[in-house]
Amino acid sequence: MLWICSATVWKLTVSAGCLILSFFMKGRLPVDPAWVPALLLGSGIVKEALEGLFLRFDIKADLLVALALAASLCTGEVFAAGEVAFIMTLGELLEEKTTEKARSGIERLLSLMPVTARLIGAEGERIIAGDQVRKGDLLRVLAGETIPADGVVVRGCGTVDESVITGEPIPVDKAPGARLSSGSVNQFGVLEMEAMADASDSTISRMVRLVKEADAGKSKIVGIADRWATWIVVAALITAGIAWIVTGEALRAVSVLVVFCPCSLVLATPTAIMAAIGNASRHGILIRNGDFFDRMALVDAIAFDKTGTLSAGKPGVAEIFCDESRLPRADFVNFLLSAESRSEHPLGKAVARMEGTHLPVESFELFPGNGIAAEVAGHRVLAGRPVFLKTRGMRENPLVERHASAAAERGETLILAAVDGTVCGFLTLADRLRPDSGRVVNALKEIGLKTLLISGDHEKAVAAAARSCSIDEYHAECTPEEKTRIIAAFQENGKKLCMIGDGVNDAPALKTAFLGISMGGAGSDIAIEASDAVLIHDDLGKIAGLFRLARRTLRTIQWNLSLSMLINFAALFFAVLGLLPPVWGALVHNCGSVAVVLNSTRLLKFPMEKNWRTAPHSPPGE
Repeated sequence: MLWICSATVWKLTVSAGCLILSFFMKGRLPVDPAWVPALLLGSGIVKEALEGLFLRFDIKADLLVALALAASLCTGEVFAAGEVAFIMTLGELLEEKTTEKARSGIERLLSLMPVTARLIGAEGERIIAGDQVRKGDLLRVLAGETIPADGVVVRGCGTVDESVITGEPIPVDKAPGARLSSGSVNQFGVLEMEAMADASDSTISRMVRLVKEADAGKSKIVGIADRWATWIVVAALITAGIAWIVTGEALRAVSVLVVFCPCSLVLATPTAIMAAIGNASRHGILIRNGDFFDRMALVDAIAFDKTGTLSAGKPGVAEIFCDESRLPRADFVNFLLSAESRSEHPLGKAVARMEGTHLPVESFELFPGNGIAAEVAGHRVLAGRPVFLKTRGMRENPLVERHASAAAERGETLILAAVDGTVCGFLTLADRLRPDSGRVVNALKEIGLKTLLISGDHEKAVAAAARSCSIDEYHAECTPEEKTRIIAAFQENGKKLCMIGDGVNDAPALKTAFLGISMGGAGSDIAIEASDAVLIHDDLGKIAGLFRLARRTLRTIQWNLSLSMLINFAALFFAVLGLLPPVWGALVHNCGSVAVVLNSTRLLKFPMEKNWRTAPHSPPGE
């Protein structure tokens, strides 16, 4: 594609020089330089028109252009032929650059599928290819390895990062009986699992199929000139024929065909889109498909993923509670911080990032899937699941338990802590919402969009996020397949939905949605490849402005079409009367192209920011 564009640019540059030379040196040279663009650029247009007519039985705008070129050359109006060929080729280049499809990212999605697996058989452990895993196989997964198939843990404990499937950033502890999904990563411990499905029917394989099917189902928007091509060609031929028959002047017929050429119609859409893309890029938004603004202007609703989109995507300490009648808060934090600093568990590492004073740790013991025990500055510290502390004989604390129940209702991950045999407090880990999340949702509602939250996170966390941001509708604990089904069901009623996501698990949803937007900073490469636009700096605050820009772009295109048609019909009127010869007909007609370009450039300075950022809103979640 790149070399084709480079060759076209080279041809256009040479042709532009020849047209300028032909205009100012007309009659002074032995051969008119306008023959260069007429043949160099016109031959491609004629070839495409004939192939479309006789091989594909398809009438497009280039058929009329080919007729105008042929008529101009037959009557000696070489400059008119060269000018028309130049304008049409320029318009096609702009249209090609704005509508070319980016890669789907399926290759990167396939790269997540495990290349190998550890199969446990009668002869011991051996390495096999990942695609050879069969239902019922016994597999071993070490720390740092990818789960090779959907299955269930039969032996061992581990901590698994399932964000690639669910989007949930907090790793999940797995014990015998727990389910595992292919593509997720074992971060800690050793797991032995039984495959519950063949590798070809794994979660990650189904995601690949979903992305392929959704990508194939998206149709391209046909250019306005090509949609009207049949009627334009018929009208042009009838009008030119009548002018020739009535007046007996072939030049009038040629003039009619020249002014009927849809040059400005071809430029109407791509110039506006390129200007809008330029504006968006200055605001940190990468537009990946040329029909993005056409579709965005038609969107009725917008759906968000939670983790990494509305939220930061990283677990952090959300709340610290300490019964200070038992222990000073500062000591409680220092004990917990010091104990967890020895942990290799992902949640322990999140706790260890708290601010505090590191105390000497005399001993440390990790209980995978349950908690830790440590001697810190002469004190016995236990932290982990409530059931873990209970089984270790820690004395209960009604005050702590009451506050811990309220935290659990918010869907946060709870870590209970005891010092010297008594429960003293707890802390919670959660994925905090972005500061602008509430304002973004309110701004989108102001412009008439329905808002949805579709997440793989658990019910309580998703419900809390939806309440905090005033989102109209939410769906929790969704697999990638369920996300696509929800979006497809919404769109079956004629609604058009825009999906905003960041994770691998969002890729099928981004493809299924009428429009997909991904987060460029926090987002995965696969989500970015599956989307139509990328927020390079993860700034959700740009979304409302992007919708306004899309609607303005659509209005600009409509004005461009109206303006070009008005000029074309005026030129047609004078051409029929014989007042506009072919050369001047081409010049006047192409004034419409210039007007279209100038009108489109106004989009470059369209203000995308609005004062909604300063509007009050409820705190975006705790």
